[in-house]
This record gives sequence, structure tokens and C-alpha cells, in this order.
Amino acid sequence: MKDPRDIIKRPVITEQSTELMASKRYVFEVDIRANKTEIKSAVEQIFNVKVSSVNTLRVPAKPKRYGRHSGYTSEWKKAFVQLSEDSKELEFFESV
Repeated sequence: MKDPRDIIKRPVITEQSTELMASKRYVFEVDIRANKTEIKSAVEQIFNVKVSSVNTLRVPAKPKRYGRHSGYTSEWKKAFVQLSEDSKELEFFESV
């Protein structure tokens, strides 16, 4: 079993994700090899909430240039976590 803090890397805080927080929907950057059931159990263990659904997507690498040097950004995985109606809000996001 993986440690839940290895699966959930960090929250993604953008203008769109803050609007989703009103409907108890949170966005996290997760490990690229994690599946939906692992993400669900990790969020439930870390924040002590009940998760109703998890949607994931892989953000592709983008080409970037710095002067004459070119390369790619890293590919990463994003998870949209919907909390159940009777669940409390995540206290991590209350100040946002």
C-alpha cells in the first residue's frame, strides 16, 4: 500500500478551481501512476472526508524555449475530487 501523501502531491489553486470549491469539488496534482480508487482512499485518509467521485486527466508536456535551448515541461496528472453532500469542506482551502 502506498502512503497517501505520496499519491496526493499538491492542490491546484486556479481561478477555475476556486469556483469549483463552492460545490465541494477540489483539484489536486497526483502521482501519474495513481488510479481513481487510490486517489479516493488517499483523500479520505488525509482529510477525513467522504468522496463521492473522482475524475482524472493527464496534462500533456508542452514545448518550452529558453533562449536557444528548447525542451519540454513534465507531463502530470490532475484529479477532480467531488465530496459527498454530508461531508465537511476541506479546511486546507478555507483561506482561499
